[in-house]
Amino acid sequence: MFLRAFVVSLGIVSGAGFSQFPEFSQQYLQRLGGAVEELSTVVRDFDRSAATFGMSRHKALDEMNGSPFLQRRQADLRRTISRYEELNDAYSALRYAGPFTRFYDLHFMFDEKILAGTWEDYQPAVPLTIEGGLFAIFGALSGASAASVIGKLFRPWRKRKKPTAA
Repeated sequence: MFLRAFVVSLGIVSGAGFSQFPEFSQQYLQRLGGAVEELSTVVRDFDRSAATFGMSRHKALDEMNGSPFLQRRQADLRRTISRYEELNDAYSALRYAGPFTRFYDLHFMFDEKILAGTWEDYQPAVPLTIEGGLFAIFGALSGASAASVIGKLFRPWRKRKKPTAA
């Protein structure tokens, strides 16, 4: 009896959790898009400044030396450009993807800052979409399966009644 209650409970909890993925991934994508847009402004401005002097981005970065301040600024810009390129690649991969593809491409959704900001502002919602319902079913089945496996691991130690003679 306890095992059935455990299986059903974990199924319900994991179903509710998985049903939130489509909305959470949409909010993550919106934050990611905002970050890419802001970083692109910085990168475009730097590229324009470099082009004014007939230099490529990499040549302009290499020219930034001579003082500790310029070297520090060079390192900052290299990090900013690198972050922009990484986030832009992730955004390009996720932009037109639906929730199922986003789940498959989950590895594009692990930028710590964006993930933390999305999680901080996220408020669970009742999933009224087909995708939300399918994720709920998947989560419920996954949770129930996990609970069943966990329950069966503890079964050998359960006391069994001896058969009685008729």
